[in-house]
Parts: sequence; C-alpha cells; structure tokens
Amino acid sequence: MNAVLILRVVLILFTLVFAVYWIKDCIAHKEEFTKEKLFPLGIIGFITNFLDTLGIGSFATTQAGFKFTKSSPDAVMPGTLNVGDTIPVVTEAVLFFGLIEIAPVTLVGMIAASVLGAVLGASIVSKWSVKYVRIALGCALIALAIVFICKLLEIGPFGAAGTATALHGIKLVIGIVVNFLLGAFMMIGVGLYAPCMALCGALGLNLKVAFPIMMGSCAFLMPSGSMKFIKEGKYDRKASVMLTIFGVLGVFVAYFIVKELPLTALTWIVICVMLFTSGMFFRDAAKS
Repeated sequence: MNAVLILRVVLILFTLVFAVYWIKDCIAHKEEFTKEKLFPLGIIGFITNFLDTLGIGSFATTQAGFKFTKSSPDAVMPGTLNVGDTIPVVTEAVLFFGLIEIAPVTLVGMIAASVLGAVLGASIVSKWSVKYVRIALGCALIALAIVFICKLLEIGPFGAAGTATALHGIKLVIGIVVNFLLGAFMMIGVGLYAPCMALCGALGLNLKVAFPIMMGSCAFLMPSGSMKFIKEGKYDRKASVMLTIFGVLGVFVAYFIVKELPLTALTWIVICVMLFTSGMFFRDAAKS
C-alpha cells in the first residue's frame, strides 16, 4: 500500500469521525436550522469552493459573501469557515493526492505540521471576542491580498518555478516550520493555499506539488481545528451545513467539468473584494 493510498484512507476515516461529532452537535441544536438566508448561503458555498478547487482559495471569498449578504455573524466566522469547508476540502484532497508523485516524507511532514499549528490556533481563536475576530479577519484579508498581488506580479518567491518533488535537510525543516505557522493562521481566516504555493516555489518544488500539499494540509488540519470550534459552540451551524452541501457540489463541477478559467482577471477581482471586505471588518470593529 503506497503513501498516497494510506493518506486517502486515513483522511476519509478521520473525516468520518469529524462528521459524526459535527452531526451530533447539529442535532442537539436543531432549532438553529431556519429557512432564513438559505439561498445566499448555498450560492456562497458553491462559488467559493468552486474557486477553491481551481486554486484561488475559499476563505476570503466566503468572508466577503457572508459580509455582503449578512448571512452569518462575524463573531463566529473563523469557526464557520473551518467547519463548513472541511468536507469540501477533504474532497479536493482525495482528488488531488494523485496529481503528481511527491516524496512521502515531504508530504506527510508538512501536513502533520499544519495540523499541529491548527490545533494550537483553534484553542486560541475560539476564545476571542467579536472585536478581536473582526480585527484579525481584516488583517488576514489584507495580508492575503498582498500575497495574491505578489503572486500575480511574480514578486519574490511567488514567481518561482522549481522541478523538485522532495525536500531535504534545512529546506525540509523550513517547509515544516512555515507550514506549522500557516496551519495556525488558518484558524483566524488566513487561507493557506496562496502562501503554501509560494513556500513550495521558494523551496524549489514543482508548483504542481503545492496542490497535494496545500489541499492535504487543509484537509487534515480543518477537522482537527474544527472540532475545537464545535466544542466551544463558536460557529454558525446552519451556514456551515450549507457551505458543506453546496461546496462539495462546487468542487465536483470545477474538477470534472470546468477545469480551467481566466484566473488572472478573476484573481484581481477577488483582491479588490478582499480589500473592500477588510475595510468593512475594521469599520465594524471600531463600532464594537
């Protein structure tokens, strides 16, 4: 049994444990499942995970969707993002694990580091007040917008294109440490995809390797971190369910049907949305 198959099996079993834990919590709070805002939540789930499968990421666009439609409260947004996008991202990871041959030590090491970072990050973020959550989300969107701009303009490591499929020595240590930090940042709403792709490029990896690493990292860390948010009750149950149902549909449409879009123009639009939404978070944080 090769490493990729083992990862798929472990990931699916781990996700089943998460799903049972999550479903039990939803059943215990079934009174929250009203008909209000179902349509915008479904549209947000489909579009954001459709874009996620193409490599743009879903956190920034989901934050913008929630903010514009007022369909989910700011205070629980980090938890809602992580819980609601867990199963769609797991679906992506299962699909992308076989994209390219990658050294098992590199793949497993970076994924494990991101999970540890997520568990630590969720323990902290789940206790934050709404004001600190809004400030963190605003800062996260600005940071991610800067990363996207650098990526589009090929500034620094973001334009790097290596050929390696494995990391060794100090490069492996750097990859593990930085992915640990990215896992922690995921818990406050900083998407992992773009920074992880930049990290892989900077370390000389083939950028196709970034897909199984970044999707695998998110797929394993999100159930781990999400269980903490579920335990604390710091997430929007209805919104997370809608993100999951329509998000999985968006993943399959993007992977099997669309496959490719004019992503450069689309990414510039997403950057503008990020910056505008960031301003809204800061404005509301000042009011609170």
